[in-house]
Amino acid sequence: MKRILNSMRFYKQIIVALAGVLLITSHMMGSNIWTEGSLRGKKVLYVYGGWEGHEPEKCRDIFVPWLKSEGAEVFLYEDLKCYDDSLLMAKVDLIVQHVTMGEISSSQENALLKAIKGGVGLAGWHGGLGDSFRNNTEYQYMVGGQWVAHPGGIISYRVNIMDKEDPVTRGLEDFEMRSEQYYMHVDPNVNVLATMIFTGEYDSWIEGAVMPVVWKKNYGEGRVFYSSLGHVAADFEVVEAFEIMKRGIKWAAGEWDALSF
Repeated sequence: MKRILNSMRFYKQIIVALAGVLLITSHMMGSNIWTEGSLRGKKVLYVYGGWEGHEPEKCRDIFVPWLKSEGAEVFLYEDLKCYDDSLLMAKVDLIVQHVTMGEISSSQENALLKAIKGGVGLAGWHGGLGDSFRNNTEYQYMVGGQWVAHPGGIISYRVNIMDKEDPVTRGLEDFEMRSEQYYMHVDPNVNVLATMIFTGEYDSWIEGAVMPVVWKKNYGEGRVFYSSLGHVAADFEVVEAFEIMKRGIKWAAGEWDALSF
């Protein structure tokens, strides 16, 4: 009997140890262990275009195949006319927009704002979401920020993870980028997940300025996710930058409900 009890204690210790390993692993993987294929059944509207310098076609060829590999049904549009399609807007769960500069009509803007406010998610990066329509302040209010400068152009800088518990950034460490360092006007109400610091090397008066890089927020019932990383498609070869964007898209689509706000 004593031998049996000792064996039971031994196996119990093994089970507890394995559970600990699994817990640590899920933490380090940002809970991806629970979300593989987690966009299955989601209807995603992917809108791209605008300034060619941000490589909308190349970025499309990165994110659309990934969205499909995660099980999403993707509706692909190269212009903003899709926002005027009320039937389409009524059935999508998430909008991924990568349209830099340009103009949006009143009807298109109203339809987009209404969809997000009503519960559709919105996700995007760099100028494709944060510098889309410079004349539309309500749109900027929805996104949570607007690009205004990138001192020095393509430079090296460090991205600092501020929230190490959020599922979007969990398990990730600070990392280096060589790209545009976006100086933005930012809504103080956003939930900041990562930041960067301006050195003042190019514009001395902003030395030490801490700038949000990655954030999430709500607009009405909709989830909005933004990352300023991704000036060109090659920026997503930085593993952390790509991982943050993928997780942010999933969050905006309604994943990780129990682990979010």
